[in-house]
Amino acid sequence: MKGSLSLVEHFSCIPDPRSTRTRRHKLQDVLAIATCAMLCGAETFVEMEEFARCKEAWLRERLELPGGIPSHDTFNRIFARMDPTAYHECFLGWIEALQEDLRAQQQTGEQDGELNEQIIALDGKTLRRSFDRASQKSALHMVSAWSSVNSLTLGQRKVDGKSNEITAIPALLHLLDLRGCIVTIDAMGCQKEIARRIVEQQGDYVLGLKGNQPTLHQNVERFFLEEENRQFKDQPNEYYETTEKDHGRIEKRRYRLVELSTTIAAELPKEAVKVARWWDPDEEWTGLHAIGMVESSREINGKASIQKRYFITSLKGGVKRFAQAQRGHWGIENRVHWLLDVAYAEDQCRVRVGNAPENLSTLRKMTLNLLKQETTRKVGIKVKRNKAGWDDRYLSLVLAGPTI
Repeated sequence: MKGSLSLVEHFSCIPDPRSTRTRRHKLQDVLAIATCAMLCGAETFVEMEEFARCKEAWLRERLELPGGIPSHDTFNRIFARMDPTAYHECFLGWIEALQEDLRAQQQTGEQDGELNEQIIALDGKTLRRSFDRASQKSALHMVSAWSSVNSLTLGQRKVDGKSNEITAIPALLHLLDLRGCIVTIDAMGCQKEIARRIVEQQGDYVLGLKGNQPTLHQNVERFFLEEENRQFKDQPNEYYETTEKDHGRIEKRRYRLVELSTTIAAELPKEAVKVARWWDPDEEWTGLHAIGMVESSREINGKASIQKRYFITSLKGGVKRFAQAQRGHWGIENRVHWLLDVAYAEDQCRVRVGNAPENLSTLRKMTLNLLKQETTRKVGIKVKRNKAGWDDRYLSLVLAGPTI
């Protein structure tokens, strides 16, 4: 696309999966149209074709279109055959161009008394309708990385199923610049190799504990339960509490952080030392500095529930940093996965052929990033998509993106 859409400049590095003999449309044109169509609310290949026909005059001002408007079959074939790794690398190249902006925001320090560090949250999501019984193809499962500083998806990796996230996470981490960042992962990512990789890439981690590390989880849980019974007498710790009220819902979060040191263990009563010394150096958790607990109590219309979760972390600097990281992790659920289901109907997408499900997943995240970067209109993502379809000037504004 001529001029404004810097993202499309990265499409030129993607190998064309089609034979040169049968090629009628430029690959860059097809991908540019798909991007614009997705921004404007299209969710299927048929809708992409119809969008292009409705916007043909606008598109011809910006694209060459030597073969005219591509058919829905052309969109389908290209997305099914296109190398998803190459397409994702195009996405990463564009994101890399934004990294300086991310780091600049990271350096702003404290604003209004709150910490403003970059949190990179990793989490998985299954595209429910992408399974294919006929070919015995399981539903596509993606692990994504999300930045808290400006709500950008930084990358993703395909996995065969949730049990394989532990192999996809290191590959995804390898693609990211973790310097000075806090990486948060749920219990599936609580692995020694993952902790080591994060520290080696000059980041910190907050890793959830659950059944995949049963002994570690049981020891940490038992330690906190016994210390609660003793009211943390003679046990150095840090405590922080928050309360949120909204539409009849009251939610309190109590954060407790205990640094791991031989000094602390020495000060514990003899019967507690055995419980607390699970962090023996032989455990080889690179950079491990503290254990944390989050107790969430929620009251909705008079009904109360309590949940306790446990974590290990390399973070130094206090319980507020731990609280910020733990709360920031849920941004990937609320600001990415939820939006993909509600604003993009991702879970209802029945595209299943070849590489199309994975490539469409990348395209959705590209356009979601573009929409989030456009901040002149304080409306939701679904409204922004509609507005881009209604107003060519607004579509051009979204496509222009940030100055990079």
